[in-house]
Amino acid sequence: MAKMPDTYRINMNDSTSISPPPAADVANTIGLGRVKTKIPKIEKKWLIGGAVALVVLIVVIRSMGGPAAPKFISADVMQGGLTVTVTATGQLQPRNQVDVGAEISGQIESVAVDFNDRVTQGQALAVMDTDNLKAKVLQARASLASARAKLEETRATALEAKTKVGRVRDLNTRGNASKQELDAAEAADARARATVASADAQIAVANANLATDETNLAKAEIKSPINGVVLSRKVEPGQVVAATFQTPVLFQLAEDLKVMELIVDVDEADIGQVKDNQPSTFTVDAYPDRQFPATITQVRFAPKSAEGVVTYQALLAVENNDLFLRPGMTATAIITTATRGDAILVPNAALRFVPPGMGAMVAGERSMGPPGQPPGLFRIFAPPPEAAKPAAATARQGGMQRVWVLDGNTPKPVDVKVGLTDSLNTEVASGALKPGQKILIGLDRPAK
Repeated sequence: MAKMPDTYRINMNDSTSISPPPAADVANTIGLGRVKTKIPKIEKKWLIGGAVALVVLIVVIRSMGGPAAPKFISADVMQGGLTVTVTATGQLQPRNQVDVGAEISGQIESVAVDFNDRVTQGQALAVMDTDNLKAKVLQARASLASARAKLEETRATALEAKTKVGRVRDLNTRGNASKQELDAAEAADARARATVASADAQIAVANANLATDETNLAKAEIKSPINGVVLSRKVEPGQVVAATFQTPVLFQLAEDLKVMELIVDVDEADIGQVKDNQPSTFTVDAYPDRQFPATITQVRFAPKSAEGVVTYQALLAVENNDLFLRPGMTATAIITTATRGDAILVPNAALRFVPPGMGAMVAGERSMGPPGQPPGLFRIFAPPPEAAKPAAATARQGGMQRVWVLDGNTPKPVDVKVGLTDSLNTEVASGALKPGQKILIGLDRPAK
């Protein structure tokens, strides 16, 4: 293969004035030298064009104005009281409500009370027709008298049989009465004594029948079992009452409407916070501008389930001295479950806010894992960091949270441990926050 020439000259101004050496080898013959002279020319054009485009782009961006720095919305770290509440709805009812009914069947002869009437224990509310009942009592008394007479008759017969058996036994001893006669006398005596026992039992039966009929006669007068007020009357004179299978309710009585109960349904997510003796206030639709006080007296263990929602009932004691409240009213109660008298507070929005561009920091910490735990790729698929969770949920766990403050114009993270929370603020149990310090809660619209 021929040796390549040591040097040759290229005129950059005229790409056609290339003078190959006289002893050109195969490479020069096929024009390899010309290809080498065109490559620098093409690269130079592209570099010049790219530089011009970059300059134009910079000029256009500067003429239009670049993006303004983000403008943050901040709030003050506060110090004050915090009250945690649970809201539940329910109905008011009397503390002691009694359904009064008829224990026997019959026709209502008269009704002695009406709605809202005050009654005393033992007072007659209604009276049933007693003609048949009185007749049964008279019949039972007659049966008892007959049974007593029958008893006297059997006793006389028994005495006669006893005397006869004694006489026959004496004759038999002397040989004047046979053994057969003695056996017959003893059998008659035994039958007479059994007849007396039967007659005595019939008296007991007659006494029981008489007591039953007298009780039914007494039940014809329907009386109040308590001191209270008539809430409902469901019977009218002349109405026929059938008490064959179950007692029909004729009246509803409330013992004392000045002391009532509010039964509310507490969501299963909140029931762990509700305890006995916790204070509460509630409102009713009839008096929307007035709050009534109440106190938790019982939290029931039995669950209630409706359409897949599980709740638990709590009882609240209510004083109703002015009688504004009525049974059956729907009430919305706010139960105070915890309080803090002097706490460092931050808005819940601050616990949810992450400044733009800081998501990578949070994601990086998330992949590395919390301090004290080994990192791993599986943390990429772990649940979102605490900063992305709702503040209320995190605060209930009492875990660590991250908030942001401005260091100059740069957001700076501050880790805090949160405690109690309500719908607006969350308690900072520990952390480097001080009252009056500005804390970021959001991002304003960029300045134009």
